Amino acid sequence: MASSSKTSRFPWSWFRRFRRNRPVVTVVRLSGVIAVGSTLRPGLSLVAVNDVLERAFKPRSRAVALVINSPGGSPVQSALIHDRIRQLAKKHKRHVIVFCEDVAASGGYWLALAGDEIHADQSSIIGSIGVVAAGFGFVDALNKLGIERRVHTAGHSKVILDPFQPEKKADVARLKELQEQIHESFIRHVRDRRGERLKGDDKELFSGAFWTAEKARELGLIDGLGHLHQVLEEKFGAKVDIRPVRASSGWGLRRLLAPRGEAPGIALDAAGLAEGLIAAAETRALWQRFGL
Repeated sequence: MASSSKTSRFPWSWFRRFRRNRPVVTVVRLSGVIAVGSTLRPGLSLVAVNDVLERAFKPRSRAVALVINSPGGSPVQSALIHDRIRQLAKKHKRHVIVFCEDVAASGGYWLALAGDEIHADQSSIIGSIGVVAAGFGFVDALNKLGIERRVHTAGHSKVILDPFQPEKKADVARLKELQEQIHESFIRHVRDRRGERLKGDDKELFSGAFWTAEKARELGLIDGLGHLHQVLEEKFGAKVDIRPVRASSGWGLRRLLAPRGEAPGIALDAAGLAEGLIAAAETRALWQRFGL
C-alpha cells in the first residue's frame, strides 16, 4: 500500500526542472496618462510603477516585456520611468521588448523608447514627438458673473498665464521658449535611442504628427508589427513562460486604517472635487485626441 502511494505521488522535482528549462519573460503593463496621480485620476509615475519594475527585472528571466498604452502626459515622469527601466536593464543585463497597444504617443512613445526593440499592432498610433500646453481663459466669464478676483504676489511672474487674466504676449513667448527646450530634449532622446534606424525627414519626424504602426515602422520609430505572445514565441519558442508582474495593492489596508467616512487620497471638499473633475476631463481629452 505504501509503495503504491509513493508511485502515484506527483513528480514535483521533474516539474521544477521542466519549469527551469523553459525561457521566462516577465511582462509589465504601463497603461494610462503619465502624471502624478490622484484617486480621481490615476496616473503613471515613477512612484507608482517602480515596485513592479523592480520585481519584473529580478527573476532569472531571458527578457522583460513592456506593454504600453498611453497618450502621454508629464515629460518629467516619462523621463524618470524610462531612465529607471534602462537602469534596471543594465544592472540585471536584461533585453527589453516593448509592445504598443492602442497608442504610444508623446510621453507614451518616450516610454516605448526604453525598449531595445519596439513592436506594435498595425492599427496602433505611434509618435506625436512634440510638446503641447492647453488651458482655458475665464476673463469674460468672471466679468459676466460680476466676480472680482484678488491675487497678491511677490514676483511679477508668479501669475504667468493665469486663466483669470487676459493673455499676455510676453507670457506666451516664455511658454514657447520652455516648450522648445523640452522638445529639443525629446528629439535628442529619440535620436539617441533609435539612432540609424530612423528613416524619415526631421521635419516630419519631429513635427508632433502621429502615424499608424506600419508608417511608424517605415520611419524607423518602431521595429516590427506583432503582438506579445506571437513575437515572444517566435523569439523564445512555443514553450516560453510568459509571466505578468502586477503592482501590489495596499488599498484594502489603507481603506481600513482611514478615518471613518473618509477614503485615503479623496478630497471631501468641493474644491477638491472640482479639481478632480477637471483632471478627469483633461485625461479624457488626451485619449480623444487619438480617437480613443
